[in-house]
Amino acid sequence: MKRHLGPLLFGIIGCAILISLGVWQLQRLSWKQDLIDTTERMMSAAPIALPLAPTEENDEYVPVFVEGTILSGELHAITTARGSGPGFRVIAPFETTDGRRILVDRGYVDETQKNATRPIGPATLNGVLHWPNERTFDTPANDLENNYWFARDVAEMADVLEAEPVMIAVAASSIEGGPQPLPLTAAYHNRHMEYVVTWFGLAIAWAFMTGVWINARRKS
Repeated sequence: MKRHLGPLLFGIIGCAILISLGVWQLQRLSWKQDLIDTTERMMSAAPIALPLAPTEENDEYVPVFVEGTILSGELHAITTARGSGPGFRVIAPFETTDGRRILVDRGYVDETQKNATRPIGPATLNGVLHWPNERTFDTPANDLENNYWFARDVAEMADVLEAEPVMIAVAASSIEGGPQPLPLTAAYHNRHMEYVVTWFGLAIAWAFMTGVWINARRKS
């Protein structure tokens, strides 16, 4: 028995670590799902007037309404729409009735409509405040010269359009004939179930290999 004590302890400790990681991911899964559910309930609430100084930390996904004017000078963020294929999100400057200049994500146009003329002017918009987190380590730099944006970087877009770093993802607009507003969802990454399966699967594999190791030592 003493001969197998080392491999047995090695197997037990390894399994305990892997199982604890799986349990932690289960807890994270529950937390993330609660966050998504809470956010989606908030997004369905009645919109409020645009806060004076909204921040990502305090106001992400808060539903708002604004009145003012959609201005010229839109930016084009590469995207896809279910059932419509590749295209662009149209990000435009918007001047509110009290003189603030912000960004509005007007919605989707297909790739053939990139340079089409779109209606602008006075408008009332409903939507949610949004600071997208789309850039990863392999996302290309935005091509400002040709107006191809690979990520909706609110700060960079605001700098180009000389606006506040505040963006409203539009759900409804009083202007007809504009881009198609895209469904508003809580864009939180939720892959915790994959991690749960991975860690528990590794625990099973670890236990199996420990058994194989002990059995091989028994026969030697």
